[in-house]
Amino acid sequence: MRVLAHILPFPADATEPWFGELPAAPAVFLLRGEGEPYVSKTANLRRRLQRLLGSPAEHSRRLNLRNRVQEIEYSLTGSEFESQLLLYRILRETFPKTYAKRLRLRPAPLVKLHLENEFPRASVTTRLSTRSAKHYGPFQSRVAAEKFASDALDFFKMRRCVDDLHPDPSFPGCIYSEMKMCLAPCFKGCTDDEYRAEVSRVQSFFDTAGESLTRELTDQRQHASAELAFEEAAGLHAKLEKLKPVLAQLPEIVGRLDRLQALVVQRSTDPGFVSLFRFSEFSLIGPVLLNLELHAQPESMESRVQKALSEFPSTSVNSTIERTEHLAILKRWYFRSHRLGEIFFADDQGSWPLRRIVRGIGRVHRGEQEPRVPTFSATDTTPPPS
Repeated sequence: MRVLAHILPFPADATEPWFGELPAAPAVFLLRGEGEPYVSKTANLRRRLQRLLGSPAEHSRRLNLRNRVQEIEYSLTGSEFESQLLLYRILRETFPKTYAKRLRLRPAPLVKLHLENEFPRASVTTRLSTRSAKHYGPFQSRVAAEKFASDALDFFKMRRCVDDLHPDPSFPGCIYSEMKMCLAPCFKGCTDDEYRAEVSRVQSFFDTAGESLTRELTDQRQHASAELAFEEAAGLHAKLEKLKPVLAQLPEIVGRLDRLQALVVQRSTDPGFVSLFRFSEFSLIGPVLLNLELHAQPESMESRVQKALSEFPSTSVNSTIERTEHLAILKRWYFRSHRLGEIFFADDQGSWPLRRIVRGIGRVHRGEQEPRVPTFSATDTTPPPS
């Protein structure tokens, strides 16, 4: 199946008028001929191909492929996001052994909950596991993931050691057990049921982006106040205040990955449309074009968005490596300092914020940008502004 939309032969005697027929628009292109294919993306296809395939200037060191190329394939793209995703697909097909190095893809840092372990623990990783482990992310950097995991586990007593445990009452334990920050399953400091209950609390914390612990501490504080246990209530209030900057580290995209569903809205090559991309089941799918002309369809814009979401093709990504790469592409775009386009997330029940999406589509179509929520450094210990 051909990935690029257009294909045309390149005449060896191509002149300026021939190049003038090419679109002066963003595109991803592939040049075939003698030797290795040449694949790249550009903001102006006509100008780029004139440089690569025009008559070479005397004594110029600029790359010129005029005498090697016989065929040109290309697809116009409406956004940098679409160009990056299409370039990934072409490079993966054309250079199956070296495409990742060419793209400089860096796997997204994740927090992994090792539920397959007899005594589960958490760690930071860039690898997706096919076993029963749960993964949370993507984080902007490994430093951010490690800081969040460390700060979050301060509220729990799950172990932080990395060894496979063989509980022995004679084992001396570690500093965390001495500080009462671990249930110490290493020397049977707790029952198996008690440890599993604590792991369940940690998983609920990660699953809900901290909401479960916020509710738990709030309920305990209210109960302590009702019982006139004011010192206990003050301690719980202090914990809640300490929790706020921990949760402020989390960008909206960070969550349990097997539940992560995102819709990316980008400009299209056709001014009457926008391009929609969906991330679901660890896979980026799209683009699906959404017609914005009011007379094109009688339904409301919300209904048209809902219909477009239902028409996305099913994912064909099966390998763990490819899933990791799709997540890396999404993470790279999301954390750009000057991100173009907008992204929206479904809730745990799979419901989409349709009104917000419609407003976002309007902004993308008009070339406006949504005000970015301030982000906070993973190494900054000061609480965010309220």
